[in-house]
Amino acid sequence: MENRTIRYAGRLTPYLFLAPYLVLFGVFILLPALYGLWISLHDWDFLLPNRPWVGAQNYTELFTPGSRDFTDFWQSMGATGLFTLFSVPFLVTVPLFVALLLNQKFPGRAFFRAVYFAPYVLGVAVVGVLWRFLLDPQIGLVNDYLGKAIPWIIDVPWVWVSLVGMTVWWTLGFNAIIYLAGLQDIPRELYEAAEVDGATRWQRFLHVTLPGLSPVLLFVLTVTILQSANMFGQSYIVTRGAPANETRTAIMFIAETGLRSFRMGSASAMSYVLGLALLGISALNFRFLRQKEM
Repeated sequence: MENRTIRYAGRLTPYLFLAPYLVLFGVFILLPALYGLWISLHDWDFLLPNRPWVGAQNYTELFTPGSRDFTDFWQSMGATGLFTLFSVPFLVTVPLFVALLLNQKFPGRAFFRAVYFAPYVLGVAVVGVLWRFLLDPQIGLVNDYLGKAIPWIIDVPWVWVSLVGMTVWWTLGFNAIIYLAGLQDIPRELYEAAEVDGATRWQRFLHVTLPGLSPVLLFVLTVTILQSANMFGQSYIVTRGAPANETRTAIMFIAETGLRSFRMGSASAMSYVLGLALLGISALNFRFLRQKEM
């Protein structure tokens, strides 16, 4: 009987270690997600006592041309897609180049690592206000330095250049650190063997570095896509959706629908549509890169 009790207690031990995480996950992620799904099935105005059940109406309206939110929602999804398309290639390749440089031995290497990572610790409000001041068409320091009146934050395509540029400056340090950790896990013997075989620096990068970084690359690519698709603060602070809502992203429109128009049911439905789209993209990303590894 005593041995059976000990074995039973031993089986429970892993769950006891997991319990704090499971409690936090359930309280702060699972329950809000389920509650959001419940809200999306209602005409939910948190200022009114009556919140009638509408079923899937909030979802069907998003796919019905001519409905209240169809045009604005899909325009915001298009803006999100454009930002993701423009920013992800830079946020994946530029940090890799920076990490390759910072992985070399040179004086002051630790200082430069800190310099590249430093902007990432700033809040989006600080970054947004800073770049809005720098890129202001009238009083901005960038136009003053260039001696030209470039509409960085009020006209396309300059608004996309501004949003992508400031985002790359702000967040490349995080991806660079992830790449740097991956580079340091690649055995030096592989580079030495490739060099003995006469491989050039480019060939060593293609056949040693990239295969060694494939798990890290998968992580960086997936996280970067998700972060870019959830962009909100940059456009809200710097461009305010201008011009003509061209840079109003999905998260920005969802926030306006729920918090300004008080239509939480519609906003929740939009959030789930966006979430499912990102889930599908992430699944395709994992499948494609896993196939490439095999």
